[in-house]
Amino acid sequence: MTKRLLKTRMTKRLALLSLFSLMAVLAFGRHQIKSDNIKTLQVVVNSDWLSMPIMQLGSDDVLHIAFDEMSHNYHRFVAHIEHCEADWSPSSQLFENDWLEGFNDVVIDDYENSLNTTVLYTHYRLELPNEQCRLKMSGNYRIHVIDEDEDGKEVLVAEFRVAEQLMNVGMSVVTNTDLDFNNRYQQVSISLSYNNIRVSNPAEQLQVLVLQNGREDNMKVSPHPNYVMPTGLRWEHNRDLIFEGGNEYHKFEVLDPTHTTLGLDRVWWDEEQRYYHAMPFPCVPQLNYLYTEDADGAFYIRNSDNFENDRTTDYVYVHYKLVPAPLYDSEIVIEGQWTNGHPDSYTMYYDEDDHSYNAVVLQKMGYYNYQLLMVDADGTTHRVPEEGSFYQTENRYTVLAYYRGNGERTWRLVAWRTHIFRP
Repeated sequence: MTKRLLKTRMTKRLALLSLFSLMAVLAFGRHQIKSDNIKTLQVVVNSDWLSMPIMQLGSDDVLHIAFDEMSHNYHRFVAHIEHCEADWSPSSQLFENDWLEGFNDVVIDDYENSLNTTVLYTHYRLELPNEQCRLKMSGNYRIHVIDEDEDGKEVLVAEFRVAEQLMNVGMSVVTNTDLDFNNRYQQVSISLSYNNIRVSNPAEQLQVLVLQNGREDNMKVSPHPNYVMPTGLRWEHNRDLIFEGGNEYHKFEVLDPTHTTLGLDRVWWDEEQRYYHAMPFPCVPQLNYLYTEDADGAFYIRNSDNFENDRTTDYVYVHYKLVPAPLYDSEIVIEGQWTNGHPDSYTMYYDEDDHSYNAVVLQKMGYYNYQLLMVDADGTTHRVPEEGSFYQTENRYTVLAYYRGNGERTWRLVAWRTHIFRP
């Protein structure tokens, strides 16, 4: 890379870093790792690692939060729970005992050191509910993990939802859209039945969100319904509910750093740096749709033995590549449910020698899905042209319905549903 090009790229990168920091603050419902010493944040309800973390109020659901601190030194981590509104702003009109039974600020005392790994780490776990606290209200929740050994530094934020199914949601997806027919788009239709909930002013009392594969950068927020009825709402062939079909996610699996597995071009050991490396097959232009089963951006930590995955699974440097590609004005980023560290960690740099975009990320071994997105200067995201967009792509759509009745002090999550589109 030439010095002039490198300088230009660095200038753009610094300008976008402040933009990304602002995006991180304003982002809807995104987990965030805020310390370089924290890796592999997992937020899962029960054992459903494919779905968004949504618990059912009053059920036996358990929220599992896990992460690694990159040393064998014990840290006293404390988890502070916060109730939020539908837009993830902190709830200002509630008292803590309105939504929490028990005590806040839970010490994370379930931890263990890594065993027989080249990269040292300590694995921490937290479950909700637990003996100390239980949630009493539906809605959005944010957990702040504080390191008391580092003067109360916040090291990560995990976000999840609690739902109570008081309304009914119906959903379907078609490829005969208001923009094209069986080409690059998919259109969602929704029905929402109030049941016994009194809704006198839907525009003020309801917020409806529609997400594709759990992404909140392109989600649809409170689209205007086509039909408003005394018993509910309907959205049919609504232009506000059209999504790009996109493409199936790229996938790879690192189970043993000494040999290649699913989706890997090669693996190697760097004797000088004392790290393992893995390179997935490069991303190349997709001119036609090719079906491949994926997990819509999810990830799962495991090793070849699938035994004690939390503490015996090693870390490797993963090398990502998009080739060939022109030098775009927008940033190219790696996106998946696991890309919750500093945004710059997943921003690709351009190599003018082979006209490719590249990135290197330290990751715990396991199964990963990812896609490549373009981020414009205003923060807008869209797919890299080389990735393609096809109506046949399988996508996971989720509808969330929030309700705030007259005189109520917060938004409750009163209905949700996920639909997996398969053409």
